[in-house]
Amino acid sequence: MFRTLGLAIVISASVAVPLRQTTFYDLVITNARLVDGTGAPARLADVGILNGRIARIGKIPGAFGRQQLDATGLVLAPGFIDVHTHADDLADKPLAENFIHMGVTSVVAGNCGTSALRIGEALDRIENTTVTVNFATFIGHNTVRSAVMGAVARDPNIIEFKAMQVLVFKGMAEGAIGLSTGLQYIPGIYAKPNELIELARIAANEGGIYATHMRNEGTQIEASVNESIRLVRRLEMPLEISHLKIDSPSRWGSSADVLKLIDDARTLGTRVQADQYAYTAGASSLSIRFPAWVLEGGDAKVRARLTDLETWTKVKDEMRGLLAERGFADLSWATVASYPPDPSLNGKTMAQVATKMMGGDSADAQLEAARVLMLNGGASMIYHFMDDQDVTRIMRHPMVSIAADASITDAGSGVPHPRGSGNTARVLGEYVRERKVLTLEEAVRKMTSLPAVFFGFTDRGVIREGAYADLVLLDAAKVKDEATYDNPRAYPTGMPHVLVNGVFVVKDGKTTGARPGMVMQRTRVGR
Repeated sequence: MFRTLGLAIVISASVAVPLRQTTFYDLVITNARLVDGTGAPARLADVGILNGRIARIGKIPGAFGRQQLDATGLVLAPGFIDVHTHADDLADKPLAENFIHMGVTSVVAGNCGTSALRIGEALDRIENTTVTVNFATFIGHNTVRSAVMGAVARDPNIIEFKAMQVLVFKGMAEGAIGLSTGLQYIPGIYAKPNELIELARIAANEGGIYATHMRNEGTQIEASVNESIRLVRRLEMPLEISHLKIDSPSRWGSSADVLKLIDDARTLGTRVQADQYAYTAGASSLSIRFPAWVLEGGDAKVRARLTDLETWTKVKDEMRGLLAERGFADLSWATVASYPPDPSLNGKTMAQVATKMMGGDSADAQLEAARVLMLNGGASMIYHFMDDQDVTRIMRHPMVSIAADASITDAGSGVPHPRGSGNTARVLGEYVRERKVLTLEEAVRKMTSLPAVFFGFTDRGVIREGAYADLVLLDAAKVKDEATYDNPRAYPTGMPHVLVNGVFVVKDGKTTGARPGMVMQRTRVGR
């Protein structure tokens, strides 16, 4: 009788508490070494992905996935977020292969003051085209100023200023995440602090970030950092210092002082961070080497100044002085990346260019060669002007993220900077594995949750249940940047799989052609 009663109790209990339903996932990744993006120590775990998001972390039988991937021996990390790119042409190059092969799953464009003018149209085009990576953009101050004032070196009048305010407000209303400036470029170089403050105020009122390519990154870098900090303190808005570096040999070593300025500002409650790329060379235009007054007013006026002998003599003297102030004797540290009128010059130093054009490589011959290049439309350049000790010191700072400052590369002409294909892998291989500047967990944090939180990209940059399934699988023992200055388009090795919103965009080292990227909106952070 007691056995019968016991059996009845067991049966009734099983009816009252039904068995948990089995979940089937779109993809189950098993046996991964999980580096979750927070900086926490790596751990072994399985991950189940459903409807583009991480649905479960724990022990999951592979059979519960419609697709299964055994990640034994691989690190599973959040997809990398590059907050300083020039991927503004993503709709024209929607596969963005150099970025996805670096494990980058989200990009921010519109940097250095240059963006689409009509942000809404640009974002609509990206959504309609469909793209591989998630995308966000700033509204660029240089773009706005050029649209209203051209390249004039003066303050805006009240009508022009109101027009610029309207364009910034419209850009923010249509989805921009903040205002960017490029204060070493025309026409941003002509803008005074009050102009920048009042335009940034429009972005701040909409919850935006201020990102700046500062006026000076070498001889006057402390003054430039202080100008940037003063601006955001007045507006109580976040500050992103773009591609932080020391670009003048005469100031090498001053990164310690610059980082202290950032730390002091943060102690006072200012939300300030920076980003950097992992190289001792930068990339920019040739025009940036010429005095700002030479470039004022457009191409015709620039040509007139460079062809007038007396004016050109003055320009050369000023350029020599600027070079000497920075610790350079000539332009031999500059290499041509792209010069469309004569592609044979691509990859040559200015000393080599001068030899070919002028018959000699003296400092004067290099300046004369630079004038010829400018008169023929200018050139894109690579500048070898940094010291690795500064790069390393900046990289160790906990509030500096990793960003390539790169465009979408293709098989076209030119010899671009290798950072466009190798930046993240160089950090993981050179600075983590070989030199141990960072731990793996810290390097991943700098490429994921650090920028995600600061930029307000909700549910990205971390591996947790509910987050978007932006993921990269890499072999920590083998990951390596293969891009060099001679072969800058080579993709990294050791990063076989990349997923964006739960979809493979790179699988077994090959581009899949899938385009699951989204337009990202910044989550407004209280002021």
